[in-house]
Formats: sequence, structure tokens, C-alpha cells
Amino acid sequence: MSERKRGSGTRGGDARGGEAYGGDVRGNEAYGGDVRGEAHGGEVRAQLHHRVPDLGALELLLAVARHGSLGAAAREVGITQPAASSRIRSMERQLGVALVDRSPRGSRLTDAGALVTDWARRIVEAAEAFDAGAQALRGRRDSRLRVAASMTIAEYLLPGWLIALRADRPDTAVSLQAGNSAVVAERLLANEADIGFVEGLAVPDGLDGVVVAHDRLAIVAAPSHPWARRRGPLDPAELASTPLVLRERGSGTRQVLDAALSGHGGLAQPLLELASTTAVKAAAVSGAGPAVLSELAIAEELASRRLVAIPVEGVQLRRDLRAVWPTGHRPTGPARDLLSLTRG
Repeated sequence: MSERKRGSGTRGGDARGGEAYGGDVRGNEAYGGDVRGEAHGGEVRAQLHHRVPDLGALELLLAVARHGSLGAAAREVGITQPAASSRIRSMERQLGVALVDRSPRGSRLTDAGALVTDWARRIVEAAEAFDAGAQALRGRRDSRLRVAASMTIAEYLLPGWLIALRADRPDTAVSLQAGNSAVVAERLLANEADIGFVEGLAVPDGLDGVVVAHDRLAIVAAPSHPWARRRGPLDPAELASTPLVLRERGSGTRQVLDAALSGHGGLAQPLLELASTTAVKAAAVSGAGPAVLSELAIAEELASRRLVAIPVEGVQLRRDLRAVWPTGHRPTGPARDLLSLTRG
């Protein structure tokens, strides 16, 4: 705790460490209060929030001025009369002046109290303008939601989540940008999206995230492909050495498959390399060759026998699906609400 030199800057009273108006100030707070100060121009000066009453106290003082009654002012601001009296006394100690004369006939502002009330009115009006501006900023933020998502999540999970979000926030305009997991990360880091969803093995650099769902990759082929008629499961080496219909590098699907087969010689040169789940699935259905797809994407094709799931042993093809956002900037507003829906 720092103090000014005794007797410095006093007006009509005893001051220790600050200025007093007919009162006793220690450490820059009146009537024996304790305020930590900061060095300023060779002297110790308390921080502004220690020297200026809070908004609640100023609003109470304005209510006393309107009603001429401490009890009525207390009712207006929603506190008890003893609490209102205590708050006024605390403000008087902080400022070092008497603000309110109390009598059986009511409460009357002193001359100093009337002057402080004029200042308080301007402070409260400025705070109201500040609050209105903050509300406008929140309204602008809440009027739109920019989502970036990798293909599988964009096609098979996000539609349901966004329908649920619209029920809660009908006035929020939502834009969805679909791309691979690397593109999602780039858009978030460039502030082109408010929240993202990826399918890779880990959270991309520069982002924080949380797991919102789980998925598994499946090896599929058209019923006419020889793999569809085999009796036993594929082994990892055979899978790795076979040209497949695959998503492009940077996609979550490709990352998981590359990692799963890295110890078995790595992936062969792709038969086809396509930029969307829909395109990979169409190529597999047409008989172009076996493909690797999310189980979320092939339920209908497996049920109708347009594709056949090929068993494979000895590789881990399970993956986590994550919501992600720039490090240190957890989602707020509509993005926060969407995140809560994915985890519900």
C-alpha cells in the first residue's frame, strides 16, 4: 500500500496520502479507506476506479435527487433502505464530502451533493450510450453466422444442426462454406468464418477445438468389383498397394487414411483424386474402383446395395469430428449456440 506525504494538498481538513474536503483521507480514499495507488509524475495516484463511485451508487444518488426520499430511491433501484443508506455513506467516504442530509421529513441533497449529482447524471448518460453501442455491436454480431466445415460434416451433419439453430435464432442469417479441413483452418485464421468443423486426426495449428461427434471410414466398392465377392477381410498391405478413389490431400479423410497405412508402405498412387465426398461416392457406384468414404455418407448406398462395404483388418479408421475456432477466441453468440446444439 502506497501513501502520499502527510499534509499534502489538504483543503480544510486533515489529509494523509490524498486530498480531503473537511474529512480524513488515507491512501486516497476518504474516512480511513485503503486504496492502492500507482506512481504518476513522482507522486502516488490511485487508479480511477478507486476514486470514482461505481454506476450503481451514482444511479442511487440520482434516484434520491428525484424522489427526495432515500426509501423511495432504494425501491426504485431494487435494494433495501439500509443497503441504500450504507451505499450513500460509502460514497461520501470515498469522495470526502457529505452528499445527503437525512431528516424525518426526507432526504435532501447538500450543495456538494447537488453538484456531484450533476456530474453523476453525465456519467450515467455516457454509460447508457456505451451500453446502447455495445447492444448494437451484439446485434450486428448476432445477425449473421459464418460457418466453415469439411465436406462430410457439411453434407451429413450440419443441415440438422442448422435447422435446430434456426428454431432458436430465426433472425440469424447463416452462410456455410464447405471445403477440406485445411481450407476450414485457413478461413478461421483469416477471420472469414466464426466457427469451423473438421475431420482430421488433431486440431489444426492455431486453433482450439472440441470433439462433437465420431465417425469411421469404410472401404467400399460396387457389387461388380472383385473385392465385393471376397470371403475374407483385406489386409493393410493389400489395401495400401491398391489404387483407390480418394479425396484430395488436406481432407480429413485423406489424413486419417494416410496415417492408418503409413506403417504398411503408404498409399499407392490414387486411381482418382476428387474434391468432394459426393464425387468419390459417385465414382465408386459407377464401378470406377474401390473408394474410402465416411460411414455417414454411405448408409443409403449400402442399404440399396449400390455399394458393398469391404472388411479390412489391422488398421484404425475411426476418427473424431471437431468444432474448431481460433486459439483464445471461444465462440460467442450464434456460434456458441450452434456449438451447444452439436453437443446436445
